[in-house]
Amino acid sequence: MSKKILSSEYKRECVELVIVHGHRQKEVAATMEVGLFSIQRWVTQYRKEQSGVTPKATAMTLEQQRIQELEKQVKQLQSDNALLKKASAFFAMEMNNGNKLR
Repeated sequence: MSKKILSSEYKRECVELVIVHGHRQKEVAATMEVGLFSIQRWVTQYRKEQSGVTPKATAMTLEQQRIQELEKQVKQLQSDNALLKKASAFFAMEMNNGNKLR
């Protein structure tokens, strides 16, 4: 059986059928053509996200998706900043070495 890649929106729709509309997990799994274990895992993840826990996997809630995107941007900015500090130190050293030769 091939593994399907499902979007966060699709997963959220499945979860909302259970949480918001009160359908049974087994019914949603059959209707949406996904495994029961997947539905159970998504519902658990969604509830954790609703309580403020940012998942390691791709988030389902819009708020947690935004947090993940911001965390990614912060990590990139920190990396860029570290590189600029190293370059700055290198060029400062080069300028000092150039002044000594004159």
